[in-house]
Amino acid sequence: MRGHFSHLARVTRDSSFSVLRTRRRSPVFSPTAHLHLLLLLCALVIPVLSLCLPPLLSSALVPVFSKRDITQKGYEKKRTKLLAPYIIHTPALPNSECVLFSVCADIHTEAVQAALAKHKEEKMALPMPTKRRSTYVQSPINTRTPPDSSSGSEDETSVRRQSSVVAPTHLVSPNLQSPESWINRTVQGSSTSSSASSTLSHGEAKPQPQIWISLSSIASPAAPSENSHPPPDVTAVAPPARGPRVDLTSNAVVRGMSRGQSRSSMMETADGVPVNSRVSTKIQQLLNTLKRPKRPPLSEFFTDDSEEIVEVPQPDPNTPKPEGRQIMPVKGEPLGVVSNWPPALQAALARWGSTQGKSPALTALDITGRPLYTLTYGKLWSRSVKLAYTLLNRLGTKNEQILKPGDRVALVFPNSDPGMFWVAFYGCLLAELIPVPIEVPLSRKDAGISQVGFLLGSCGVGLALTSEICLKGLPKTPTGEIMQYKGWPRLKWVVTDSKYLTKPSKDWQPHIPTANTDPAYIEYKANKEGTVVGVAVSKVAMLTHCQALTQACNYCEGETLVNVLDFKKDMGLWHGVLTGVMNRIHTISVPYAVMKACPLSWVQRVHIHKARIALVKCRDLHWAMMAHRDQRETSLASLRMLIVADGANPWSVSSCDAFLNVFQSHGLKPEVICPCATSPEAMTVALRRPGVPGTPLPARAILSMGGLSHGVIRVNTEDKNSALTVQDVGHVMPGALMCIVKPDGPPQLCKTDEIGEIIINSRAGGTMYYGLPGLTKNTFEVIPVNSNGVPIGEIPFVRSGLLGFVGPGSLIFVVGKIEGLLMVCGRRHNADDLVATALAVEPVKTVYRGRIAVFSVTVFYDERVVIVAEQRPDASEEDSFQWMSRVLQAIDSIHQVGLYCLALVPANTLPKTPLGGIHISDTKQFFLDGNLHPCNILMCPHTCVTNLPKPRQKQPGTFGVGPASVMVGNLVAGKRIAQAAGRDLGMIDDQDLYLTEALQWRAQTDPDHVLYVLLNAKGVTVGTASCVQLHKRAEKIAAALTEKGSINTGENVVLLYPPGIDLIAAFYGCLYAGCVPVNVRPPHPQNLAATLPTVRMIIDVSKAACILTTQNLMRILRSKDAAASVNIKTWPIIIDTDDLPRRRPPQIYKPPTAEMIAYLDFSVSTTGMLTGVKISHAAVSALCRSVKLQCELYSSRQIAICLDPYCGLGFVLWCLASVYSGHQSILIPPFELEGCLSLWLSTLSQYRIRDTFCSYSVMELCTKGLGTQTELLKVRTAHSENLIAVCVCVCVLKARGVNLSCVRSCVVIAEERPRLALTHSFSKLFKDVGLSSRAVSTAFGSRVNLAICLQGTTGPDPCTVYVDMKSLRHDRVRLVERGAPQSLPLMESGKILPGVRVIIVNPETRGPLGDSHLGEIWVNSPHTASGYYTIYGEESLQADHFNTKLSFGDPQTLWARTGYLGFVKRTELLDASGDRHDALFVVGSLDETLELRGLRYHPIDIETSVSRAHRSIAESAVFTWTNLLVVVSELCGSEQDALDLVPLITNVVLEEHHLIVGVVVIVDPGVIPINSRGEKQRMHLRDSFLADQLDPIYVAYNM
Repeated sequence: MRGHFSHLARVTRDSSFSVLRTRRRSPVFSPTAHLHLLLLLCALVIPVLSLCLPPLLSSALVPVFSKRDITQKGYEKKRTKLLAPYIIHTPALPNSECVLFSVCADIHTEAVQAALAKHKEEKMALPMPTKRRSTYVQSPINTRTPPDSSSGSEDETSVRRQSSVVAPTHLVSPNLQSPESWINRTVQGSSTSSSASSTLSHGEAKPQPQIWISLSSIASPAAPSENSHPPPDVTAVAPPARGPRVDLTSNAVVRGMSRGQSRSSMMETADGVPVNSRVSTKIQQLLNTLKRPKRPPLSEFFTDDSEEIVEVPQPDPNTPKPEGRQIMPVKGEPLGVVSNWPPALQAALARWGSTQGKSPALTALDITGRPLYTLTYGKLWSRSVKLAYTLLNRLGTKNEQILKPGDRVALVFPNSDPGMFWVAFYGCLLAELIPVPIEVPLSRKDAGISQVGFLLGSCGVGLALTSEICLKGLPKTPTGEIMQYKGWPRLKWVVTDSKYLTKPSKDWQPHIPTANTDPAYIEYKANKEGTVVGVAVSKVAMLTHCQALTQACNYCEGETLVNVLDFKKDMGLWHGVLTGVMNRIHTISVPYAVMKACPLSWVQRVHIHKARIALVKCRDLHWAMMAHRDQRETSLASLRMLIVADGANPWSVSSCDAFLNVFQSHGLKPEVICPCATSPEAMTVALRRPGVPGTPLPARAILSMGGLSHGVIRVNTEDKNSALTVQDVGHVMPGALMCIVKPDGPPQLCKTDEIGEIIINSRAGGTMYYGLPGLTKNTFEVIPVNSNGVPIGEIPFVRSGLLGFVGPGSLIFVVGKIEGLLMVCGRRHNADDLVATALAVEPVKTVYRGRIAVFSVTVFYDERVVIVAEQRPDASEEDSFQWMSRVLQAIDSIHQVGLYCLALVPANTLPKTPLGGIHISDTKQFFLDGNLHPCNILMCPHTCVTNLPKPRQKQPGTFGVGPASVMVGNLVAGKRIAQAAGRDLGMIDDQDLYLTEALQWRAQTDPDHVLYVLLNAKGVTVGTASCVQLHKRAEKIAAALTEKGSINTGENVVLLYPPGIDLIAAFYGCLYAGCVPVNVRPPHPQNLAATLPTVRMIIDVSKAACILTTQNLMRILRSKDAAASVNIKTWPIIIDTDDLPRRRPPQIYKPPTAEMIAYLDFSVSTTGMLTGVKISHAAVSALCRSVKLQCELYSSRQIAICLDPYCGLGFVLWCLASVYSGHQSILIPPFELEGCLSLWLSTLSQYRIRDTFCSYSVMELCTKGLGTQTELLKVRTAHSENLIAVCVCVCVLKARGVNLSCVRSCVVIAEERPRLALTHSFSKLFKDVGLSSRAVSTAFGSRVNLAICLQGTTGPDPCTVYVDMKSLRHDRVRLVERGAPQSLPLMESGKILPGVRVIIVNPETRGPLGDSHLGEIWVNSPHTASGYYTIYGEESLQADHFNTKLSFGDPQTLWARTGYLGFVKRTELLDASGDRHDALFVVGSLDETLELRGLRYHPIDIETSVSRAHRSIAESAVFTWTNLLVVVSELCGSEQDALDLVPLITNVVLEEHHLIVGVVVIVDPGVIPINSRGEKQRMHLRDSFLADQLDPIYVAYNM
C-alpha cells in the first residue's frame, strides 16, 4: 500500500489483549496515549537519526537500496545491528545514505509496534460489545459465505501494500519555495525500496525481526482511589421534592423516596449495582475512556446559537499555508506529425487488414493461461465489416432501418472474450455507431446495476450487442426472455457471432470519414456517489490520443504487448484496442480468470512472446511476485516498458520496488517501470517515458501527511510516522497543457507548494458527459483564474479528478483522487491512505483477502470516517475486536483523525464491482440503509464528533420573570400571564350528593336502568348491571366486609379484580361499609414473579386490612407459584365475592364530611415510582360533575370504554361516572382485544356510540395489529404490470358493516404528552370506515389532579403547533412553521375541564410566566387530590405539591404542582362563550427529563427519532446512567439486523438531538416494560439493564 504505512505491516504477536466477554475486563485505548506514542517514537528514532543524519545534511532526497542491499541476509544483518541497542555501529560503507534509508522504513515499523505496545501497557479497560450466543456463533462457511460470483479473480483492494517510509533530513527548511526541497534524486543503481519484504495483505512475506518490548513489568490497572467518586447520576436531577413515593424495584423492596431525593443516593457501590455486574463494569470502563481529553482544543468547540446549531470554527493560526508563487501552466512536448499516421483509426484497421492480413492482432488465453485463439488483422477487418453491414442493413425489414449513424449501442461482452469485443467495437466504428461498453449483468442484485441503467438511459441506448455464449448466460424470465433489470431501458439484444453476420455485397464499403468532433465511443465512469455517467470521446480525440500514446511510448509496428487490464475501458482500451491497432501491435490479452488460476501467467506471456510492452496494475505485480518461485527461468529482459496503470496511487511505490527487487535477477531493468496517471475525463494525464540505461532513476518526494491534509506540500521533518513517499508519473502528454487548480470553489490556480486538482487542455481527451450538459460544463469547460479571479485565458480545460503537484523538471506527482477525498474537520484525508493503514495492522487473522472499504458519511454537519472490512470465517470475536481496536489506534496516531465506525461483515458479502473490487457507493448505501448486516461493529463517536454545541451554562434569571418584575394587571414582563381556565362549574342541585347516595337514589327512582354492559372478545354481553342490581351487590359486599372481615370504618380494603362489573360492585360495597377502597391490578397468572411483588407492595404500603377478589385470584394468591415470589402466609384477610349470601348491612355508611377520603389511587409513574394519592368525596363529586358537563353525559347517553380501570381518569370513567351521571357504559376489557382486534371498533358501530374512551395501548394495538393485517394484494392485470393496493382490514370491516361515522369523540386517556403520530395514524387508517379525523383527541391528568383536560362535545377542535426543539431544550418555546428544521409538532391536550384553572410557573422561582413560555403546569380545581398517601407522613412535601402558592402575583390561591412541563397559547379560535380559546400544550414530565450537556431533553423525542431510524425497530426507550445516554431498542426483525441498528441509532440521535449515544442495547420485542396506561417504565428498564436481566441480543458501547 502507500509508502508511509509499511511501518504498520506487523504488530507485536505477544500482545496479550484481555478482550473478554461478560465479566472479564477489556482494555481501552486512551486518547492521551498519542502523547506516549510521540515520546516513544522520539526514543526510538532520534538515537538512530543522531548518527545517520550527518551524511545527509545536504540532501533531502530518497535514496534506495544499493545492489549490496538486495539480499535478505544482508538486509537483516544491517537491520539487527541498527535496532538492537538503538545505537548504530555500522562500519563505514561507500554509500552510507543507502544504508540509512534501507532500514528507515522498518525503524518506523518498530516504532509503531512499540507505540501499540505502549497503548497496551496503559491497560485502559475498553468494553467489548456483548452478544447473545445466537448472534455471533458462525455457521459453516458453505452456508454462511455466498460463493464468489464475480467475473474477476480478486478484488482490487486486496493487494494494496505499504510503500517505503523515509525521513528527510530535519535540517531542510519547511518554508523553501522551490519544489526541489520536496524532491530528491536517487543514486544510480537499483530502485529497490525497503518495503520489498514488508508484510503484505495476504501475509505471504517472510516474517521480519522485531523490537520485542518486555511486557512482564506492565502493571495491572490501578484501582480507583478512596476519594474518587463515580460521575453524578443526571437522572436524579429534579425540581424540589413533590411527595413521598415508593420505588418499585425489581426485588420488591419498599423504599420511601421523595421527588427531591437523588435516586442514586439509594444505591450502594457502583450506584446500586453489584460490583460483579458486567454491565455496570463495562459502562464504568467506557466512562474512564471518556474522561480523557479530546484532541481538539476547547477553542474548536462550537457555541449553540438560537438561529444556527453550529458555527464555523475560527481558523487555527498554526495551520500551514501555501507560501510559493502562483504556478505556471506546464506544457507537454509538441505532438509530432508522422506522414504515415492514418486520418482515422478505422483507416488504420483497413490498411492493416488489407496489407498485413496475416499479422496477429490479438491472442486470447483460456482459463489455464494457454492461447485459445489468435485474431489476425485480416479477420478483424473482415468480421468488423460484416458486423457493420449487418447492423445497418439486416436488423429490420427491407424498408426499415433500425440503426442509423450516430445511434448509441451497448457492448455487453465478458472479460474472457476480447476477440468478440474487438469485432463489435470496430464494427460499430465502421457503421458510424457509437459503442457504449458495459459490464455483463449477472443478476438483478448486481452492485450498481440500476446506475448502469441510468447510463444507458442518458445515452439513449436501445440495442445491445453480445455473444451467443454470453446471451445464454444472462438471467432470464420463466418465458425465456432476457430479464428486465432495474432502471434499464428496454433493450433489443443482437448476437454478433460470425455465423449470424451477413457478408456484404461487393459494392458495399464502409464509410471512413476523416476524424472529426463527432462522438466515437462512450466510456462509462462511476463517480463517488455511485452514479454511472458516460464520457463521450470524439473521433479526433480518439485518434489524437492514440498518436500521443504512440509518441510517448515510442510504439513501433509489429511489437508485442501483454495486457492484463480490462479491455473495455481506460488503459486497457486505449493501449490494447485502439493504439495497438493503429501501430499493428500484437496484443496478448490476459483475463482476470486466468490471473486467478495462474498469477504468473502474464509474466510467462512476456517471456514466451518476448513482449516489449506490458500493461499491468500494482496488484498484478503483487501476484506475480508472490508466485515467482514457481517459475525461476522466466526472463523479462525483452521488456522496454512496464506500464503501471495505477502508478498515480502513492502506494504503487512499494509495489514497483518489491517487484523490481524480485525480478531484477530475471532481466527486469529498473528504467522500464513506467507509472502513469489517467482519468476517464482527461484520459492519459501523464506518463513516465522509458529511461535510458545508466541514467539516474526518477525522483521521489517525501511529504508530510499533516501538510497534505491541509493541502500544502511540506517536507516531513517532525513525525516520521506520517511521512508519505510518492513517485512521479512522468511528464505531461505530448500536445497537452496542464494546470493545478484548487479542488473547491472557482478553478483558481494553486501555488507551487499547494496540492490541487490537475486540469488538462488537450485534443486527446473526453468531450462531455453524454446527455448531461450541466455536469459537462463544470468538468469539461473549466477556465482557470488567477488569485484575483481573472481568467488566465480562453482555453477550456478538463478536470481530471486527480490531486497532485508539479515537481522539479516538470515532473507530475499525484497524491490522491477527488473521489477518495474525505473532508473531516476541514482537513483532507485520502481513503486509500486509511485502507493502507488498516491493512498494515496484521489483518491476516481477521480480514478476508484484504477486502476493506473506507468512505465517509455526513453526520452532524461534518464527514465521519467509516471503515468496513470482510471478516474471515475462522476469525474469533477476540481477534476481530483486537484488530478493530488496533486500527483505531493506528489511524488516530498516523492520520490524526478519529474513526466514526468500524464494521466487520461476513466474508464475500460486500457488494462487488465487475472485476471483484468492493463497490464503495453501494457499501455506503447499505450502511446508511441498515442493510450491511455486520457481525462486529465498533462505534467511536466520542473521539471524532468535536463540533457539538458548547454545553449550556445556566444563568440566573433565564427562566423568565421573577418577583422583581413589573406586573400590571394580567401582564408580566410585557406579556400576558400564561394561564387558562375551564368554564364555570356552576351550581347543580346534586352537588352535595355522595356517590353512595347517588347510587341509592338511582336504585329507587329508576331501578331497571342499565348502567353497565360488559362484553367479551366475541362482542357478546357477558354481564350487565342495572341501578338496583349494582345497589344490591354492593350491599352484599358491605355486609361481608362487616361480618367476615370485621372491617372497621376508615380501614383500607384492596380490590383485586379483572376489568368488569365485579370491580364496580366491590368499590361501592366498600363505600357502603365505610371502608376506603384501594384498586389494584391483579397479578398475571403466567408472570407471577414480575407482577405479584407489585401487588404485595401496594398492599403493604396501603396497610390494607382486607382483600376483596374472585375465587380464581384467591387461589392464585395462595398457590405455590405465588409463594415463590412473596410470603403468602402474611396476606390480609381475603374475601371471595363470587358467591356471597343475600344480606344487607345494618346501615349504609355516610361520611360525616365531604373531605373524608373516598378511595386511594395508586399508580406507577414512568420513572418507576409507585405513588398513591387520596381522593376525597368532594373531589369525586366535583370530578364527576366536571366530566358530565364537558362530555354532556345524561341518562339517555351511551359511551364505550376500552381501557384499564385501575387508576386515574380511567378508573373514574369505568366505575364512577355512570353512577353519577346515569349514562350507560359499555365496558370492553382491553385484554379481550388480543382475541379480536376489531372488537372495540365493531362495538362502536354496532351500538352507534358517539363518545368513546380508550388508552394509547388500545389505539396502538388497533393501529399496529390491524395495520399489519392491511397487507397489499398484488393484482397483476393481463396487459399491465400495475400493482393495485387493496386495504384488507378496511374491506373486512366494511364487509361486516362497521361504520364509525357515528363517533363524535374518541378520547385517549393518558398522563403524558399527546402522541400525535399515533393519533394521526389511527385516524388515517380508519377514515375509510367513516372515522372523522376531528373525532380523535386526548385527555390529560396527573397524580395531583386526575383530570385536567378532556376534549368535550363542544368547543373548537384540538389545535397543533410546531415548536423549535433547540429552544425547547433551553426551556424556551419558539413557534415555527410546519416543516421547519428541528421542529416538533405538539397537539393540544384537550379542553380544560369546567372548574379547573391552570397557570404556567417557573419551577425554580415559582413565579408566573408569560404566554408561550415553557414552565411547570400548576392546577387549581375542586377535584384536586387531598395529598399523597404515605407511611411517613411528611407534611412539608404535601404542602409543597398540593397547597403551594405563587411567589408573587396572586399569593393567596392554593395550587397543586402537576410535575409536567407545558405552555399556554392563546389561539384565534373561539370557545362556546365567544372568547378566544386558550390551549394547553403538555411537553413532558419533569421527573423523566434528561439533563445532558446543560440542556433538558424529553425521552419521547429521542425515542421517536430512534424508532424512525430503521424498519426493524419496534419500540425504544432511553435513560441515562452516570452521564451516559443509553438507548434500548426492540428488534422486530431478524437478529442479523441487530448490529445494523447501532450506527443508525447513533446517527439519528446525533443529527436530531446533538447528543452522543453512550450505549446501544438491542433486545427482543416486549422487553421494554409498559404500565397499564401504555407508558414506558424507563427506570425499571434501567434497573434491569444494570442488573444484567435483559438478555440483550447485542450491547454496543460507543467510545
